[in-house]
Amino acid sequence: MRNVWLSGLSGVALLALGSPALAAPAPSPEAIAEAALKEAPVWDGHNDVPEQLRNRRKNMLAGFDFRDTTKEVGEDLWGNGNMGQASAAPRKVDPMQTDLPRLRKGKVGAQFWSVYVSANLTEQQAVQATFEQVDVMKRVIAANPADMQYCDNAACVEKAWKAGKIASLMGAEGGHSIGGSLAVLRQLYGAGVRYMTLTHFKNNSWADSGTDAPAHNGLTPFGKDVVREMQRLGMLVDLSHVSQKTMLDALDVAGAPVIFSHSNAQAISPHPRNVSDDVLDKVKANGGVVMVNFFPGYISKGQYVWNADRAGEMARQKALHPDRPDLAAAALKAWEAAHPKPVATLAEVAEHITHIAQRIGTDHIGLGSDFDGGSVGLAGLPDVSAYPALFVELAKRGMGKEDLKKIASGNILRVLKAAESYAAAHKGDAAIENPTSF
Repeated sequence: MRNVWLSGLSGVALLALGSPALAAPAPSPEAIAEAALKEAPVWDGHNDVPEQLRNRRKNMLAGFDFRDTTKEVGEDLWGNGNMGQASAAPRKVDPMQTDLPRLRKGKVGAQFWSVYVSANLTEQQAVQATFEQVDVMKRVIAANPADMQYCDNAACVEKAWKAGKIASLMGAEGGHSIGGSLAVLRQLYGAGVRYMTLTHFKNNSWADSGTDAPAHNGLTPFGKDVVREMQRLGMLVDLSHVSQKTMLDALDVAGAPVIFSHSNAQAISPHPRNVSDDVLDKVKANGGVVMVNFFPGYISKGQYVWNADRAGEMARQKALHPDRPDLAAAALKAWEAAHPKPVATLAEVAEHITHIAQRIGTDHIGLGSDFDGGSVGLAGLPDVSAYPALFVELAKRGMGKEDLKKIASGNILRVLKAAESYAAAHKGDAAIENPTSF
């Protein structure tokens, strides 16, 4: 019996020695996503918490707890489809999408906070309001030193990561924020703003928006000087919201990489503020990054068309019942019941990312959620806690850890460093001037 046992053991040993090593099982999509986010936390390009503080609280922070915003009184004006305007009967509690525990759960390590103010303000009002938004967000950061670190450069972001804090930077949404003045632009940079979106939903005096009738054929000569001065300073040029011609004009002028802080691929959804393939090709040549947005109306082609159809039906009912707004409203409600609004999904966000990757590579993709600025009703991505689910989806589609790290934060970190290097190389250049307007 002893000899038989030894003989059997010898055979097993010989078989093991003579066989190739068994291949380790491939890591799961969940494991790939987790490993990527552990090495490269999410750096989101656009979050509108400052806007919520203005709309809900008039920037009064007494009693505001950034550790739990789920019971904040007020409404998300963009998310309710009101184009930034209060509804006739606002809900008492419309939960915010961002707070510190959910940022931690979402693996967020850096955030550009949008110091957006309405493009309907006069330019002088917009300047004041923008500086107020910078102030309120700096006060939120200062009130949460265990979790947040104010940053205005790439080195600070990396230092914050090592300290386990969320690096917090500022981005201004709309060129109306400078009031037509390069002097104000320089002061905005001095206040810590590190990107500026050239327009918002309508044109300003020097640049065309993607959602307004063209007035300037892109950028005016002054608009091109704005781009040049931003890059001389080291401020990122943000081309979200602008027209395709404005995108092209800015890319022609740019000497450093540009960003799209919250934009999508026009090939997937034809919304005019999304980025065309022709522009994507120029972004690759420029070295810039498109930070993919979670706003349902930009993500979903079905929802984009539905919104247009609903607007047409609303106009039709108003024309049919000019004297009976109650009948017009009832008819529109009936139309909506018969034509349910399509639901945008996490999978559709992944489709935008996949298209951009196939067109120009993963070196030019980031994330710009637009949470607390209208990115509501997106199935699978309800708030800032949900970023890991998107990375799992991308891993399921074949993206490896290194690609996911680039998308999470590697690309925007590279672009900010490039902008800083460009500014350092042009430190001796004279400031571009423009005459005062009053």
